[in-house]
Amino acid sequence: RKMELSSGKLARFADGSAVVQLGDTAVMVTAVSKTKPSASQFMPLVVDYRQKAAAAGRIPTNYLRRELGSTDKEILTSRVIDRLGYFYDTQILCNLLAVDGVNDPDVLAINGASAALALSDIPWNGPIGAVRVGLVDGETIINPTRKQMSSSALNLVVAGAPQNQVVMLEATAENILQQDFCHAIKVGVKHTQQIIQGIQQLVKERGVVKRTVQKLFVAPEEIVECVKKLAFNKIYAVFTDSSHDKISRDEAINKIRLETEEQLKEKFPEAEPYEIMESFNVVSKDIFRNLVLNEYRRCDGRDLTALRDIKCEVNMFKMLHGSALFQRGQTQVLCTVTFDSIESSVKSDLISTAVSGIKDKNFMLHYEFPPYATNEIGKVTGMNRRELGHGALAERALKPIIPQDFPFTIRITSEVLESNGSSSMASACGGSLALMDAGVPVSSAVAGVAIGLITKCSQEKGDIEDYRLLTDILGIEDYYGDMDFKMAGTNKGITALQVDLKLPGIPIKIVMEAIQQATAAKREILQIMNQTLAKPRPNRKESGPVVETIHVPLSKRLRFVGPGAYNLKKLQAQTGVTVSQLDEETYSVFAPTPSAMHEAREFIREICKDDQEVNLEFGAVYTATITEIRDSGVMIKLYPNMTPVLLHNSQLDQRKIKHPSALGLEVGQEIQVKYFGRDPTDGRMRLSRKILQSPATTVLKTLTDKNSIVLGGTISQSSTSSQ
Repeated sequence: RKMELSSGKLARFADGSAVVQLGDTAVMVTAVSKTKPSASQFMPLVVDYRQKAAAAGRIPTNYLRRELGSTDKEILTSRVIDRLGYFYDTQILCNLLAVDGVNDPDVLAINGASAALALSDIPWNGPIGAVRVGLVDGETIINPTRKQMSSSALNLVVAGAPQNQVVMLEATAENILQQDFCHAIKVGVKHTQQIIQGIQQLVKERGVVKRTVQKLFVAPEEIVECVKKLAFNKIYAVFTDSSHDKISRDEAINKIRLETEEQLKEKFPEAEPYEIMESFNVVSKDIFRNLVLNEYRRCDGRDLTALRDIKCEVNMFKMLHGSALFQRGQTQVLCTVTFDSIESSVKSDLISTAVSGIKDKNFMLHYEFPPYATNEIGKVTGMNRRELGHGALAERALKPIIPQDFPFTIRITSEVLESNGSSSMASACGGSLALMDAGVPVSSAVAGVAIGLITKCSQEKGDIEDYRLLTDILGIEDYYGDMDFKMAGTNKGITALQVDLKLPGIPIKIVMEAIQQATAAKREILQIMNQTLAKPRPNRKESGPVVETIHVPLSKRLRFVGPGAYNLKKLQAQTGVTVSQLDEETYSVFAPTPSAMHEAREFIREICKDDQEVNLEFGAVYTATITEIRDSGVMIKLYPNMTPVLLHNSQLDQRKIKHPSALGLEVGQEIQVKYFGRDPTDGRMRLSRKILQSPATTVLKTLTDKNSIVLGGTISQSSTSSQ
C-alpha cells in the first residue's frame, strides 16, 4: 500500500520536519539539534512519541481531560525509535496528527524520524526505513492492518539501512519456526529499501546541506599512543585473567585507568579531561576486541559459543504462588508469580485502544533493576524507560505460552539481584520456571539468550571484513561490542527477539548466523532448566487463590445481591473476595486464599438460606402478622422465622389508599392474604389482601337524584340547586 512522505509545510522552524501518512493515519516528526556540543559519553538523543487523543477522535478520560504523563506504549515506541556518534543534544518529537484505527502509527513514526533527520542539516549516517511484517496463514504481509495483525502469528518491526543492511529488529511471535522467521526478516529488509530510496529522493530534491561539525570528541592520536606504551600490558593482563569476576575486573581496570590518567596529565597538561578519558577507553576497547577477533579469547576464559554456568531453583518461598531463582554466571534474577482476580487485569484506556488497538491484558511481567545489582548506590524511583523496555521484552517472550482461558490474572515480578549481562533474557528463563512452579499449564518452557558481535571494518570503505559472534554475553562484552541480540523461545520456535546495534548496519547474513547460534544456546539452556522442573506442577499451591462459580436463580438474585448490592459489598469487605457477574444467573467468586473462600461460602449460605422453607400453596389464604407500617404499604410475616415482605398499598384494599393508616392497620395486627406464587424476575412473593374482599356494591345514580355532590359543604335536598 502507498506510504506518503512530505515535508516543508508544517513546523518549519525545526531543523528537520516530515509528515508520514499511510491510509488515513498521519504522524509528524520533528528533529532539532543544538549547535553547541555536550561532552557526554552517551549519544545525547532524546525521542518522545506522544499519542494524541484528538488524533483518534476522542477526549482523554482523566480528570483534567488532557494528555498527561507518558503511557507504557508511548515509552516503548520512543525506545524503538531512538535506536538510531554524534555529540550534540538532539531531540526528536513524534506528533500524531490523525489515526484511522486501521494503520498503526509507530512504524510511521520511525520513518518520520528518519526523514526529519535526513531533511535537516544535522549530520547523520541515515536514512533508514522501517516496516512491520506480519504472518497470516503462512503468508508474510508488509505493514498489515490492525485487523490482519489480530490474526498474525508474528509482529516484527524491521529497520533497514541502504544496501540491505539491518539496523534494528523488534519481534513478538507465536512460537514460529526459525525458517519462517528468517524469511520474514529478509522480506522486511527488502521492503525497507523502497522507503530509503524515497527519503533519499526527497533529500536530493530539497538539496539538503549538512552542517559542518565544529567539534567531534575523538581521542587525539598522540595521547592514544602514549596510553599504549604506559598501560597496554597491564590492561592485556587483566582481560586475559579469567579468574576475575565483574567487580574485581572493573576495579583492576579502574586502578590502571587512574594511574595512567595521572601520568598523562603530567605529559599533556593542555589536554581536556575528556580526551584523556577517551584515549584510555579507545586502548581498552581495542585490546578487548582484538583478543576476541585474533585470539578467540573471552575475558572469562569461555569459548565463543559457550554458556556461563547456569543454576536454577524453584519454590523459593512457601507462601508465594510461584517462584524461581535463575542464576547465569553473575546474573541472578528472582521471579515471583502472583495470581489475582480477572478484575485485576490491566485495563487499557480509551485512547490507547483507539490509537494502538491495545486491549485489556491478564498477563504482565514487571522488571525491577535496583542499584545494588551492579554494586552501586542510586535513587530507587518509579519505573524508568530501561526497566519498562526490558520488562516488555521478557513479557513478550512468555506471553505465547500462557493458556488463553486461565481463570486468573497473572503478574510476574522479576527482580534483578545481580547483573552482569542479559538480565532481560534471565527474566524470561526465571519467569518460565516460576510459571511452571505456580502450576500454570504453560504449553512449553521458554528460554532466552543474548548474542554479541565484534567486528573488524576496512579502513577505506568501512565495510565489515571480519567478525565474531559471542554467545551469552557479559556486561563488558555488550559495552565494548557492536551488537546486543536478544532472542527467546521454546524448543520448537521463537517467541521474542530484539536487536540493538552500535554500527550503521549489518548484513542479513550475520543476523541469520546469530539466530542459528541463539537457537543452539536456547536448546542447551532449556535442557538445564528441565533438570530442575520439566513440566508445570499438576496443581496450584495450597496457599494460592481459588475461583468458584455460583449459580443464582433469578428468583434468588435480589436476596443474593441485597438492596443496592449491600450483601455483595458486605461479603467483599468482610472476607476479601471479589465477586463478578458472568451472565444472568452465574457469578464468579475469587478468593485470595482457600480460607477466605470458606468464609465466603458460609456468608453466602447464610444470606441465601431459604428461610421460606414452608411450602406455600398457590391460591391458598394465609394469616399474616404486620411487623411494620410504611408509606407504601405494610411489612408482613406469614410465619415467625420469615423475612418480612412488603404488601403494597395497591394490594391492601379494593379502594385506592395512600397510606395503610387509612384502613386502621397497626403493627401486630393479623390480616388474611392470598398467595399467588413468586415473581419470576426477582423472586418476590406475590400476596394480596384486596382479592379477598367481596366486591364493593356499585351505587348507580341518575340525574333525577335529588342528591348533589357538594365540595366542602352540606348536601342540599333541592334538585334544582346547582353548585
